[in-house]
Amino acid sequence: MSLQIYLAGKLVPQEQAVVSVFDHGLLYGDGVFEGIRVYGGKVFLEKEHIVRLYESAHSIRLQIPITPDEMIQAVRDTVAANNIVDGYVRLVVTRGAGTLGIDPARTSNPQVIIIADTISLYPKEFYDNGLKLVTASTIRNHSGALSPRIKSLNYLNNIMAKIEGADAGTVEALMLNHKGEVAECTGDNIFIVKGGVLKTPPPDAGILEGLTRNAVMKLARDAGIEVREAPMVRHDIFIADECFLTGTAAEVIAVVSLDGRTIGSGKPGPVTAKLLDLFRQRTRA
Repeated sequence: MSLQIYLAGKLVPQEQAVVSVFDHGLLYGDGVFEGIRVYGGKVFLEKEHIVRLYESAHSIRLQIPITPDEMIQAVRDTVAANNIVDGYVRLVVTRGAGTLGIDPARTSNPQVIIIADTISLYPKEFYDNGLKLVTASTIRNHSGALSPRIKSLNYLNNIMAKIEGADAGTVEALMLNHKGEVAECTGDNIFIVKGGVLKTPPPDAGILEGLTRNAVMKLARDAGIEVREAPMVRHDIFIADECFLTGTAAEVIAVVSLDGRTIGSGKPGPVTAKLLDLFRQRTRA
């Protein structure tokens, strides 16, 4: 049975879920999106994701044709129509069809697309043994050019860094900002543990403020762990006691080496394990 895709206000079989080749989302990456997890049939952090979607759209002057409450209901309906218990939702809003020029004033009919499907996670051995990272030569987009807080359809910056990681035999790559500071990975935020303190780059380092990142920071503080947002360089990761990534798909996953330098014991550490356990309790509550 084919997936039921929400498109233009109704659910249609995936074979019928098509948009114009003149849609600016396709031609120019002109649109916004969210990736959302479903646990036990419930949409995780649904309000937070919808708020971020509408904030991203507002920032690029894209008028979403339905209200936030209608969007939440559309997401729930799509999840239910596809019998998703544990899975992933991709929510996309494009500028709509226009001309071959970039002028958004010549577009019309913004498209809301919701896909709910199962999710392919990292293998269990990655959580047991941790990831190895390399630093990409592709830097994070300068925040003065495009705010990293806008979750836009143009992900080429991250894709180029992802290719570098794949070429080096890793599933993720670290991205630095224009100042040479640690920003984030291609699809995840990064944390280190040093002397019992949890540290992560601040928003002005050029990161997307991940919702999983924020949830983990709250869980850590509630557990009595000191959390600091502070600029970091690669050296801070090299000498960390522990390192881990957070993301919608990854949840919480350890990093055991960067650019050939072993981090801590070279195995997932106790703080990482604790936060992964707390996060999984939170998502399955």
